[in-house]
Amino acid sequence: MAKKMKVIINKNEEVSVFEGITFGELSKMCAEKFSADIVIAKTGNTLKELNDKVPSGTEVQFFDCTNQDGASVYARGASLIMLKAVRDILGTDAQVVIEHSINGNYYCDFRAGLPKITKTLLKSIKNRMDALVKENIEIEKKLMTKDEGIETAIKFDMEDKARLYRYRKASYMNMYDLDGYCNYFYGYMVPSTGSIKKYDLIPYEKGFLLLLPDANNPDEFNRYEGFDKISNVFMEQLKWSELMKVRNVADLNDLVTEEEFKQLVLFNEALHEKKVAQIADNITEKVPLVKVVLIAGPSSSGKTTFAQRLCVQLRVNGIVPHVIGMDDYFINRVNTPLDEFGKPDFESINALDLEQFNKDLLGLINGEQVQIPSYNFISGEREYRGRSIQLQKDEIIVVEGIHSLNDVLTKDVPTENKYRIFISAMTQLNMDDHNRISTSESRLVRRIVRDHQFRGNDARRTIDIWASVRRGEEKNIFPYQENADVMFNSATIYELSVLKAYIEPLLFKIDKTMPEYVIANRIIKFLDYFLPVNSDCVPNNSIIKEFVGGSVFDV
Repeated sequence: MAKKMKVIINKNEEVSVFEGITFGELSKMCAEKFSADIVIAKTGNTLKELNDKVPSGTEVQFFDCTNQDGASVYARGASLIMLKAVRDILGTDAQVVIEHSINGNYYCDFRAGLPKITKTLLKSIKNRMDALVKENIEIEKKLMTKDEGIETAIKFDMEDKARLYRYRKASYMNMYDLDGYCNYFYGYMVPSTGSIKKYDLIPYEKGFLLLLPDANNPDEFNRYEGFDKISNVFMEQLKWSELMKVRNVADLNDLVTEEEFKQLVLFNEALHEKKVAQIADNITEKVPLVKVVLIAGPSSSGKTTFAQRLCVQLRVNGIVPHVIGMDDYFINRVNTPLDEFGKPDFESINALDLEQFNKDLLGLINGEQVQIPSYNFISGEREYRGRSIQLQKDEIIVVEGIHSLNDVLTKDVPTENKYRIFISAMTQLNMDDHNRISTSESRLVRRIVRDHQFRGNDARRTIDIWASVRRGEEKNIFPYQENADVMFNSATIYELSVLKAYIEPLLFKIDKTMPEYVIANRIIKFLDYFLPVNSDCVPNNSIIKEFVGGSVFDV
């Protein structure tokens, strides 16, 4: 007879269960407390799939798709079911590529040679997905040797994965089997097809979107309309990837082994410089009407380097830029508004003296001489130290800050006098055809390296505050990104190969006893596929130098 054991669920509920119970079976005891189906468990600082068995004395937390880790697991499950359905409808030669994310939904496309994507075809695929979900088929995890993984990838016409596995150092790997269809996914998987209940397929651009649930309201899909500009940036990056002949990590590693990596770096940096020059040319054409250039973007986008590169290009065009720091318009610290936790909210737009900021900008636009403040971060008060600006012909103001695309910031400045730029590191490089590298994950890698190099923060500290940083971005930056007149993608297709050598020693300091281990371990695992490259090949005006050091700019 099976023995009983004690388990603590979600930090406060102790239950007695039989040994051998799975996390999935245990999750049924608290399922009614969740707004969506539970898809992943956590014990200590380690994630566990629901098909795994529960150890005795374990403290367990469960997550659904409203949690970041749960949302990732859900997306992988939906992707696996979609890929299986495509093969069932179009045949075993059907090849789908999951390219990037549009507000949490996945943009996908067919490889050449497949039928044109239509609503009718997508409906057929969706119907097959529905049937797979209704059957609630178990998704079986299979442990394979590296060679077995390569053979399986070749068997299922996944040449991109077979090439990727050549660079894998670990001797073993997990693949997931859904009704005879095997695939590899970087990260944890749902236990069965029945875990995935909300999804849809719709035509989008040249391909289609796999719609996924909104984390804030899992009964609704993530919004996909109103992202035309950001979508265009991703489509442009796809063209760049094709020009550079690097669509995945295996392609990137091949260039390292063939000693062609330096050429890739130069090509990528040339594309960046051309884009910056085009933006500068566009601004120049609008001068003297445009007087204020506003730059915004999320953390670790490379805003500082971009702004200085833009200023160089403007000067080449005969335009003299004057840079104003938004931080210098903070209200006195004692008057800073509080957030929902009762702490000073320095990221709130109301932490700025909007009236003075607009008054100064209007004065500059009207040709007046304006005294520019400087914020004393020690005393927490704004000071005036004798800096003044009076715009002459062919001179403009450049402002960089998180609220730059929010019209409330420049509410008194006429629209025709403003030029707005959104910058973010929107990575296009993927692990393989079915495993994306998250844009936010790439930015986190950048920030961990920079914080250690220049700000005295260890990786634990950066990871610990990252969720708060992301919440601030979702509130203050991303809702306004489509207000931009132009978008600049600061991602470089080569950067993770360079950043790997800097970040790995920092992440290995984080062990299983630390709450930051889940994220640290995830980054270590996906970087394991990259061959490292010395940063000496990166030009000193590159955005990447802002993070690793050696930049020609004052960053």
